[in-house]
Amino acid sequence: MLMQRWKWIITGGVQGVGFRPFVYKAALHAKVTGQVLNTPEGVLIEVQGTPDRLEAFEDTFSATIPPLARIVTWDREVTSPLPGEDAFQILKSTGGHGHQVLISPDVATCDDCIADMRDPGNRRYRYAFTNCTNCGPRYTITRSIPYDRACTSMSCFPLCADCQEEYENPLDRRFHAQPNACPECGPKLWLTDRTGRTLCENDEAVRRTAALLLEGRLLAMKGLGGFHLVCDARDQEAVQELRTRKNRKDKPLAIMVADLDAALSFCVLSEAERELLTGRQRPIVLARARKDSGLAPGLSPDTAFLGVMLPYTPLHHVLFDELKRSGILPAALVMTSGNLSSDPICLGNREALRRLGSIADNFLLHDRDILIRCDDSVLRVVDEKPQFIRRARGYTPAPIDLAKDGPTVLGVGPLLKNTLCLTKGRQAFVSQHIGDLDHLEAYGFFREIRAHLQDILQVEPQAVVHDLHPDFLSTGFARESGLPCLPLQHHFAHIHAVLAENRHIGTAIGLALDGVGLGDDGTMWGGEALLVDTAKLEHRRLARFSQVMLPGGDVATREPWRLARAHLHALGIQAPGEKPWPWLQKYAAADKVVAQVLGRRINSPLSSSCGRLFDAVSAMLGLCERISYEGQAAIRLEAIQDKEEKGVYSCPVIEYDGIVELDTLELFAQVHAEWRDGERPATISRRFHLGLIDGLCRLCLHLAERCSCTTVALSGGVMQNLTLATELPRALAAQGATVLTHRELPPNDACISLGQAAYGQLVLQP
Repeated sequence: MLMQRWKWIITGGVQGVGFRPFVYKAALHAKVTGQVLNTPEGVLIEVQGTPDRLEAFEDTFSATIPPLARIVTWDREVTSPLPGEDAFQILKSTGGHGHQVLISPDVATCDDCIADMRDPGNRRYRYAFTNCTNCGPRYTITRSIPYDRACTSMSCFPLCADCQEEYENPLDRRFHAQPNACPECGPKLWLTDRTGRTLCENDEAVRRTAALLLEGRLLAMKGLGGFHLVCDARDQEAVQELRTRKNRKDKPLAIMVADLDAALSFCVLSEAERELLTGRQRPIVLARARKDSGLAPGLSPDTAFLGVMLPYTPLHHVLFDELKRSGILPAALVMTSGNLSSDPICLGNREALRRLGSIADNFLLHDRDILIRCDDSVLRVVDEKPQFIRRARGYTPAPIDLAKDGPTVLGVGPLLKNTLCLTKGRQAFVSQHIGDLDHLEAYGFFREIRAHLQDILQVEPQAVVHDLHPDFLSTGFARESGLPCLPLQHHFAHIHAVLAENRHIGTAIGLALDGVGLGDDGTMWGGEALLVDTAKLEHRRLARFSQVMLPGGDVATREPWRLARAHLHALGIQAPGEKPWPWLQKYAAADKVVAQVLGRRINSPLSSSCGRLFDAVSAMLGLCERISYEGQAAIRLEAIQDKEEKGVYSCPVIEYDGIVELDTLELFAQVHAEWRDGERPATISRRFHLGLIDGLCRLCLHLAERCSCTTVALSGGVMQNLTLATELPRALAAQGATVLTHRELPPNDACISLGQAAYGQLVLQP
């Protein structure tokens, strides 16, 4: 039979995932000759043989693609056979600009590597940096492309003879595993006190760490994308001491446990939650905590849900194996970000000793540099589907596929929960969680990631899209970038984000249920119904929540009692009746000042925010007068609901002066009246939630008839409320709406950068 030669160019996440050895094995199996190598255009594969053998290669290739590979494009052409070729070879990578190969996210330790670490006869027994092509660090150790050892933080660890042999053997699972190492040639561990004095090293450091944790000590532990602060999750004194030192009064603390059985002893887990926990990304999963589990009661004081994750690095596995030896089963460790307040997570040893010395008693350090900070990802399950709360390790920098190809655009995100987004063709690359840009350290991280993303993608943005707010550091960065600037209102960006995720082209009614964002009329938006047409690039505000003043501006977002007072003022209620308002015991003097501020409209911008409505109801019920973390008042309000209650408050749709409004002031009036009459807060909370859902559905039905549009897109931080996230889409679908929600990004402000970049692509389309 005549010989043929096929040439393939494959793009996507195909570096550092065992792709070339997979191709090599498929070629050997099919008995074809040729070559495979990484190039700027993608992975280049050339195979030569008879037609039946080439088809056998293609069948094997298609059926056994490595689990970590993510193919974006797969182009094939027929070329002329090469005479005399007698083998299949893996060639060295070639560099260059304009590459189409993606860097893989970091991947949890695979079962084979865990088995190596637990085998006393294996040279990697209890070695805390064991990995192979199927697992280990990728993104966080990569300096530049291509993803080869010389371009990672492993470049300073020359391979020993045994590791070099594995690295060069195409049939070994560690072939071209860039972080490949062993105790002889790889990174080392050591334990220090808070001054940096070394106490012990390597395996002894792990043993001493386990002992210190069981003694109630607080440790800082260097991980994959940064440091964790760690303590025994069963020890209430240690947990409280961690909260005190970290200045984290009430915000939930995540735990890590050894395996799924341990997680089941602490949490009630659905099948979908189990799959998330045990997947290769290993995120923190918010699951319902079991009562009387033996965990410290202060881990998650405001909610019945607990953040739990399983080990994802070799060091974690070795540490939990050591804890198992102690006889305390199942072990559970608090694993929270190694930072203070909203600062970025620490990534360097000296940085951690300097910044965390007032928190940690001891430090477990190693000498493999973390090049890119990356927090743990956080997800929950809504209707058996994952919903992101924070997208970072395990998922970044995997792209989001867009509906259309387009020019490169940079979205610089908002002030809080900032992320960046760069588009490349029909893909959008959203950065890991950066944080709140009102901290200069976070702004430095923002600039680092902008430069790094642009470098590894090798793109030059043609425009930058930013928020309307002139004082955001991200806005200032955009204006100083030298690129053409496109402003986009905060909540329209929310809707563009969810439409981009769903690859929706055309018209949609967007419900932006959020905190506050500067509107194009100068007021503070946050409870908006918006018309967005991605084909015609039409933006229009269709409706809003009732407007209420924010007494003191930003102060009101930190003190929900002010918001309750503002709602009462809007209802004409200036003084309590026989039942004193819940906040008067602490804030009686301040309440008088706020009354004057509201009466004179001093520093009290108007807001239609949905998030601030939840805060006001929470304060009215005495649940939260002052927050210690964002969303606390709403979390408490949702947590107390009596799910058996069927009553629904009225939330009318009204119209005046050409403005459609969801009368959320009337909704609050019913909350106040039933609180005044002594109704249980649990009942009021449930009726409020159901009333808001009912009102939103009737609003959408009203707008759908007016706009001839049945597609409804949901976004905004309030969509993290599990009741709304579950019941609102169901109720809308029952009315015949096509409902679009976030599945690849959080609904909170972390999605803003995607919406900005997607909008910018649409504007620049020829």
